[in-house]
Amino acid sequence: MENKYKKSKSEFKPIYNSETKVLILGSHPSVKSKEAGFYYMNPRNRFWQVLSMLFDVDFKSMSKDEKIEKLKNLNIGLYDVVMSCDIIGSSDLSIKKVEPIDLKYILDNSNVRYIYLNGKKAYSLFLKYFSKLAAEYNIVYKLMPSTSPANAKYSLNNLYEIWSDMLNYIN
Repeated sequence: MENKYKKSKSEFKPIYNSETKVLILGSHPSVKSKEAGFYYMNPRNRFWQVLSMLFDVDFKSMSKDEKIEKLKNLNIGLYDVVMSCDIIGSSDLSIKKVEPIDLKYILDNSNVRYIYLNGKKAYSLFLKYFSKLAAEYNIVYKLMPSTSPANAKYSLNNLYEIWSDMLNYIN
């Protein structure tokens, strides 16, 4: 079986508003998320479980619109570092020919001061494209363990403990 790169463009809009303090950035939407039309929709991805544990809310059972509203109410934004790229399936390791997002626009139109990067690829791409911008805006950014099912190294409880750092910055 031959692996072939495909051009992939994210159709997802950033979730944030003027009150957003914390921005969570992934790398690029997975195939399953694109099929479902929203972030982190692979049923094995633990992103919504972790947020549910952090905020004592059942994100997994919420509709897309309910998730957006709840995130905004919590002053949390959500987006990906990569607007478009060449990729094999959903493999972060295969990402190449990156077109990054317009992060400056989000920073100019929000109160974001903390960025959490969901996984090593999101972090490395953030450093490549946005480290100078983050310094200009005095943004604190942090690598977080990926909630992806490919990251079996971390249990759900491990993810919860590490991601709970975010609770220090949203209120």
